[in-house]
Amino acid sequence: MSLRVACVGAGFFSQFHIGSWKRLAQVDLVGVCDVDVGRAKATGAPAFDELSKMLATVQPDVLDIILPPQAQAAAIHVAIAANVSTVICQKPFCVSMAQAQEMTVAAKNAGVTLIIHENFRFQPWYRFIKARLDDGRIGRVLQATFRLRPGDGQGPDAYLDRQPYFREMPRLLIHETGVHYIDVFRYLFGAATHVYADLHRENPVIAGEDAGIVHFQHETGVRAVLDGNRCLDHAADNTRRTMGEGLFEGTKGTLRLTGDGAVSFRAFGETKEQVLLEPDTHEGFGGDCTHALQEHVVAAMTGDLLIENLAEDYLNIIAIEQAIYLSAQTHQRVEL
Repeated sequence: MSLRVACVGAGFFSQFHIGSWKRLAQVDLVGVCDVDVGRAKATGAPAFDELSKMLATVQPDVLDIILPPQAQAAAIHVAIAANVSTVICQKPFCVSMAQAQEMTVAAKNAGVTLIIHENFRFQPWYRFIKARLDDGRIGRVLQATFRLRPGDGQGPDAYLDRQPYFREMPRLLIHETGVHYIDVFRYLFGAATHVYADLHRENPVIAGEDAGIVHFQHETGVRAVLDGNRCLDHAADNTRRTMGEGLFEGTKGTLRLTGDGAVSFRAFGETKEQVLLEPDTHEGFGGDCTHALQEHVVAAMTGDLLIENLAEDYLNIIAIEQAIYLSAQTHQRVEL
């Protein structure tokens, strides 16, 4: 079975989506659409500058929406009208919880499978850590900490060379980047029940927050901390590979994630660490997590695997994000 896939949006991050689709043997990339048709043509796929025309022409099984939030709802509506059976939508998902709920309901009522492209949980080190937590390697998990340190937020020219729109976002650290770790923590530890957040801005040239600490309490009893600061870095040849460093601590030992994507284990009471997962060597984004997510979707569509990141489930991630900002605003712990 070969899946016909089309993409809308040929901006910076689309290179990872489109490159992945081209690598999947069970996929035919049948079209790319962008308002700048030159960018669409540069992908090497059949190029279009109007989404409805592309969908009518190529009739894909899957539409991959690689657009910013303000353009997503319109694209989803066009896909529903064109009877596309599966839609993948980039995060952040829509401009508000209300719009995200509206799109989720519209897709469900039309029989369209709507998936959110939340890819950090597909990074190889988190899939590995999840397996070690599940097999009891560190015993009962009590604590987790991730230090988000991309090191790209200093100075008057912060973000200009890669993603300049970051500078104007009224909410940055959590809405754009921290949301990945909300989902990772939920994937690893189950649903969060409470959050407390202290957020602030370090660099005055940007509009939103670029630093802060968020404390999560999970239904499994795990306490997790996201400690983020975009003005600081961590020890890595590529600070965007893992975006930081993590500790995952249990009654029998600790797993440590380093900036090269390696995972080490230290048994409780011991001083020496054992490398369980070797450093990652993928030169693209995030341990090739975009490809892993899209490979997962193809496997689910062609087999009996359950799809992760369905929109109706992802609404929980948006709810947690909203609770974090409410906590930061009110200086109070928020129950979910």
